[in-house]
Amino acid sequence: MKLKNKFLMLIMFVLLFAVSACSKGETAGSSEGSKEGTKGKSELKLTLSAQPPTLDTVATNSVDSATVARNIFETLVTPNSNFQPTPMLAKSVDISEDGKTYTFVLRQGVKFHNGKEMTSEDVVASMNRWKEASVVAKDVLGDAVFEAKDDYTVTLQLQQPSSGLLNILASTKQFPAIMPKEIVEKATPEGVTEFIGTGPFKVEEVKQNQYIHLTKNDDYQPVDGKADGLAGKREALVDDVYFYIVKDAATRLSAIQTGEYDINTDVYFEQYDTVKKDKNIQTYPDQYGNLMAVYNKKSGLFTNQKMRQAINAAINTEDIMLATFSHEELFNLDHGYMSKDQKDWYTKKGLESYNQADTKKAKELLKEAGYNGEEIKLIATSDYSEHYDSAVVLEGQLRELGVNVKLETFDWPTLLEKRKDPAAWDILVTGYSTVTTPAQILYLNPNDHGWTDDAKIADLLAKINAAPSTAEAQPLWAELQEYASNEYVPVTTFGTYSLVAAARSNVKGFEIFQGPVVWNTSVQ
Repeated sequence: MKLKNKFLMLIMFVLLFAVSACSKGETAGSSEGSKEGTKGKSELKLTLSAQPPTLDTVATNSVDSATVARNIFETLVTPNSNFQPTPMLAKSVDISEDGKTYTFVLRQGVKFHNGKEMTSEDVVASMNRWKEASVVAKDVLGDAVFEAKDDYTVTLQLQQPSSGLLNILASTKQFPAIMPKEIVEKATPEGVTEFIGTGPFKVEEVKQNQYIHLTKNDDYQPVDGKADGLAGKREALVDDVYFYIVKDAATRLSAIQTGEYDINTDVYFEQYDTVKKDKNIQTYPDQYGNLMAVYNKKSGLFTNQKMRQAINAAINTEDIMLATFSHEELFNLDHGYMSKDQKDWYTKKGLESYNQADTKKAKELLKEAGYNGEEIKLIATSDYSEHYDSAVVLEGQLRELGVNVKLETFDWPTLLEKRKDPAAWDILVTGYSTVTTPAQILYLNPNDHGWTDDAKIADLLAKINAAPSTAEAQPLWAELQEYASNEYVPVTTFGTYSLVAAARSNVKGFEIFQGPVVWNTSVQ
């Protein structure tokens, strides 16, 4: 009996010790998100405003695809917060004295989600596929190929130096995801069918137009170093990540206010004040890039340069940006193809052709172009409010000019297909994310939608790419922007703008850099 009582007293002592420990946050009650000690909420729920057409970033430049895929796939180098290329799957990068040979030494022991170790054969297959699929890579790399020197060394031999090559490899748009060789070899023009990478999360389920479910990669091997931009240490602090496809802005707002979702990756601009005033929500403005009208220069009315100049002369960009974003802190009136933050590239050349709002000049140019009331097909997506709202304002301005314009809107995946057809549209309203070199500007490329096919632009881009330094390339870039803005007019830039994400106050460690950064994020 005494032994039994002593046993009961021992149990009570152990329980009291456990309760005391819990009250001090030493067990699973107070989360720092680390694997060893405490756990927070085991899942993170985010919203997307559009269904990604694929999670294969090599096959698309969709922002939503990149938002999800950056958690699944990794690259040889990735940008830090200053957009400087930093090793990720590459342990080191060596550039020869003549600037023509790049040697990538790979990190050893990195495993794909299927358990296979990443080696040079996987990198070579992935990079050569990306080189052929990416219009930017194709222009810069030409006939150069990636080759395996040994199991953990990859070389790239260029025909001429390229000062911006590593920036292109570190691009967040249509980024060169490293996948297993056997997956790459099965890829079709539409993309791969299995999404297997080396990232901190792996694909569990894709339910079309409902959600994309990722799970923690328990075998993930992060790089050393402090997290910085997309560089540095990445750690999965939750077991499950759900990206829910929620197209309606009001539904997204309500869901984050009630806590149904943890993060809204796309806050409607008119909701900005409401979200900002909510003490339970933190806002995250993210400098995205340019909003603009792209002209179809391959087929139809806008193969005529005078037509492009006419519409460019008529547009009041200030009215478009104010009506679209409501808050001046979310946009800048800027004509530049490169951001003001990019000191090496920004130029004021071409400013005289920006925000003209000159109806008289526009009508004279329309007359010179021989315009006779033909219908102008203006297209945009309804999935992104900034695209749709600015297109509506543009339509109104063009109607006041006296042109016969018809606005058609589509969901994002449909628009991605529609814009490939030169017979389907005349003007496309869309956004372009920030890039780090002129070579990455898609609307200056003859193979991208808009089809800019101009000898002078091509020649200047080639010289810029081949320049041994940015200092020597900058005057060439200024000349290109001046010519494109004043004469050729491939696009009309409305201005630069920020997208807004919002997270519940119990979301910790969340950052935003060219989109949401999900790793290193926990929910308490």
